[in-house]
Amino acid sequence: MREQNKIRPFLKWPGGKYRLIEQIHAVLPQGRQLVEPFVGGGAIFLNTRFENYLLNDANADLIKLYQILQREGCHFVDYCRKYFVKKFNSEKQYYRLRAKFNESSDPLKRSALFLYLNRHGYNGLCRYNAGKGEFNVPFGRYIRPYFPENEMLLFYEKAKRVTFVCEDFKKTMKRAKKGSVIYCDPPYVPLNTTTAHFTAYRAGGFSLNQQRELAVLANKLANKGIPVLLSNHSNDFTQQIYQGALISEFNVQRFISCKVKERRAVLELLALYPNINLPSC
Repeated sequence: MREQNKIRPFLKWPGGKYRLIEQIHAVLPQGRQLVEPFVGGGAIFLNTRFENYLLNDANADLIKLYQILQREGCHFVDYCRKYFVKKFNSEKQYYRLRAKFNESSDPLKRSALFLYLNRHGYNGLCRYNAGKGEFNVPFGRYIRPYFPENEMLLFYEKAKRVTFVCEDFKKTMKRAKKGSVIYCDPPYVPLNTTTAHFTAYRAGGFSLNQQRELAVLANKLANKGIPVLLSNHSNDFTQQIYQGALISEFNVQRFISCKVKERRAVLELLALYPNINLPSC
């Protein structure tokens, strides 16, 4: 079941599913619990009505932010507000605060700065360098970055039914039980698997072998009575690894590349490994 009014995530998240909620709801099975091994910006969690949620992401900064907002609520919102003032919206201040984020071990400050970087950095990207694993997204040059107060408070209310974890996606999927539904939105495979594209939303990336492992595990869980729905690019590689799933395709306009000519519609898919004992929405 979906929420009556769409709820927008408070983070900017490239590849987020806010614009695809209708397509996903059309094939997302019913159940008591929604499990998301790659929660990202949380658009699907925010716009569904399950009894409870198990939400994971390999990005520790993202999950820590969610956990602190879940625990602190409006107090954390007020703490973050101080970074959304004119004096911090400059290239000099951005790089100073980015350095503080990379140096900090304080969970509260680091989470608030993660939100600041998300809203002030280029295109809302979340990217870490391969060496030290430091956040390295450049300044976004926005006139007045939006402070998502209302969206954060809505997230806080919704998060009362959530368990957040930061672990390997396979461990999260194996936590699912009868009555669970799994929605997987992994870092997408490159449109051309012979060409390197952006996937490093966390240090370490997500390999093609991991894509295969995900597909195999989805099939195994569906055979045990736990339906799994996956999102990804549609190409020869995904069509091959998702053999046996029910596949639907559609075009999506994506805006990640800084090159205008590469900002184009791409073919995506939803692959459903169904449990025949559960009806679809």
